[in-house]
Amino acid sequence: MRWIAIVLGMIAACSASAQEITVAAASDLQFAMPELVRNFEQQTRAHVKVSYGSSGNFFSQIQNGAPFDVYFSADISYPQKLEASGLTEPGTLRKYAAGQLVIWVRNESRLDLSKGLHVLSDPSVKKIAIANPSHAPYGRAAVAALKSEQLYDQIASRLVFGENISQTAQFVETGNADAGLIALSLAIAPAMRGKGRYLEVPSSAHPAIEQACVVVRNSRQKDLARKFVDFATGEEGKKILSRFGFRE
Repeated sequence: MRWIAIVLGMIAACSASAQEITVAAASDLQFAMPELVRNFEQQTRAHVKVSYGSSGNFFSQIQNGAPFDVYFSADISYPQKLEASGLTEPGTLRKYAAGQLVIWVRNESRLDLSKGLHVLSDPSVKKIAIANPSHAPYGRAAVAALKSEQLYDQIASRLVFGENISQTAQFVETGNADAGLIALSLAIAPAMRGKGRYLEVPSSAHPAIEQACVVVRNSRQKDLARKFVDFATGEEGKKILSRFGFRE
């Protein structure tokens, strides 16, 4: 009988370790999310697989049945629309943070960031990277901020668009753009922290970048997905997000 108990224990252990959820996450989470996942996995022994991209693209994919369990969006309106369409688990939509837009330039740049957004009108600035506003919340915030300062028409021809905020940051980090409007969470991440300077864009210059997560209705691991949402929006999750530049 003892060997039966051992076998059953091994089966149970394998089943627990086989638990896995797939998360669609906004690109500004690419440095914070790994720590969230690592801590969650240590506590649950489950596995979390993450895909990063633009919130708008994930929204369309989930509408078309993409097999995600949890959706982390940089724009709360996307999960709200999915909820209104009955494509999410009731009661799981949670706001997890507010994003912050910053101007970022490489260390060798001579631009005076104390001038704020108006520094982007400097003749030496040939290319300005922003996320594509058609599906990236930070891109829409960037356009709104430029328009609020009556700069958009003046510099529109210099804008280059990243598919998401992560690619936008790469454009300016690699020198393919002279300046960029990116997420604070990327600007302070180890990969970029020592390579450039940044200045926060006043939040009053654009609509709030409210970010939210939700469990997708088609999830086959709803209980585990709910636990991950609870963890990310709970006390421990909020502390991690705060360290990476996300605000409540």
